[in-house]
Amino acid sequence: MRYFLEITYKGTQYHGWQIQPNAHTIQAEIEQALQKVLSQKINITASGRTDTGVHALQQFAHFDTEITLNRYQHLRKLNMVLPSDIALKDIYLVSEEAHARFDAKERSYQYQLSSQKNPFDTELCTLDYRQYDFEIMNQAAQLLTQHKDFQAFSKVKTEVNNFYCEIKTAYWKQKEDKYVFHITANRFLRGMVRAIVGTLMQVGDKKINLKDFETVILAKDRKKAGRAAPPEGLFLSEVTYPYDLHPID
Repeated sequence: MRYFLEITYKGTQYHGWQIQPNAHTIQAEIEQALQKVLSQKINITASGRTDTGVHALQQFAHFDTEITLNRYQHLRKLNMVLPSDIALKDIYLVSEEAHARFDAKERSYQYQLSSQKNPFDTELCTLDYRQYDFEIMNQAAQLLTQHKDFQAFSKVKTEVNNFYCEIKTAYWKQKEDKYVFHITANRFLRGMVRAIVGTLMQVGDKKINLKDFETVILAKDRKKAGRAAPPEGLFLSEVTYPYDLHPID
């Protein structure tokens, strides 16, 4: 049987999602919890990887087991053994062919930026005292939806067949004392969102103009784009699938 896990986590203390030698990762913690509760070795596959220090409001991962899971019982047991900064929100029984990564139709990210210090947002929001022009940053963000090749915003050392992404929406919106960048696409490249945010911040800080921003996209050269924005403000916020997910009993 194949199950999907819906997961949320604070990534501050982790070297990203993916298991790595001699590194503390989200995937390792969840696999260890599954092994402890189910008494068998479990490998999980996520909808996508998040980098060091990046958070997730909604992440999905699938795994296979012959054990019939009980929603209340297994959610409770797994959450009891998981660390406090990782939580399982739900468990779904899916078809044997369902795949958390390859079936994902869209992924959304949010980036939180604030110019006001807030102790309750420490490690969850990027603090920056500069006064950005968010109106022009939104104009630049709209240019993203008019292009397909985002090599300029991809980490250089990455194993991908192409740099094409379909960005559906990209915009900044004020939320109380924060400005939040929302972006949705069918796929994202490694480091893409933080590189986009960092370059948009250059636009908002009047270091480059709209024409310069589009020139960066067309250059397909990571060196032309801005420095990656800090990881603490970034959240994987939503993953959608072409089929409905139904919680187990």
